[in-house]
Order: sequence, then structure tokens, then C-alpha cells
Amino acid sequence: MALPKYKTSRANTHSRRANWKAKVPQLATVRTPEGEVAQVPQNLAAAVRKGYMKP
Repeated sequence: MALPKYKTSRANTHSRRANWKAKVPQLATVRTPEGEVAQVPQNLAAAVRKGYMKP
């Protein structure tokens, strides 16, 4: 694992962490095997459509 050669300043560390933003997941409308229509995150749409997960 790579190690930093120099200590990162507190200002740089806080600035980097302050700029991180969470994104709202893209929702997909899917139909479950039971016939229900649900909105789920795009990465889970295939699993819900096949009945592996409940919405």
C-alpha cells in the first residue's frame, strides 16, 4: 500500500472532505413477479424484477 511522503495540511484535508456530496440514486420503475409496480434504485432493478428482492 502506498504511503504519503508528506503530511497533508489540515486545511487541505478539511477542504477535500467538505466538497464531498452524496448523490440521489436514480430510481427505476419495475414490475415485480407478483404484479406490483415499484420504484427502486437502478442497480437493484434487475434483482427486484426477477423476484430476488422485495421492493
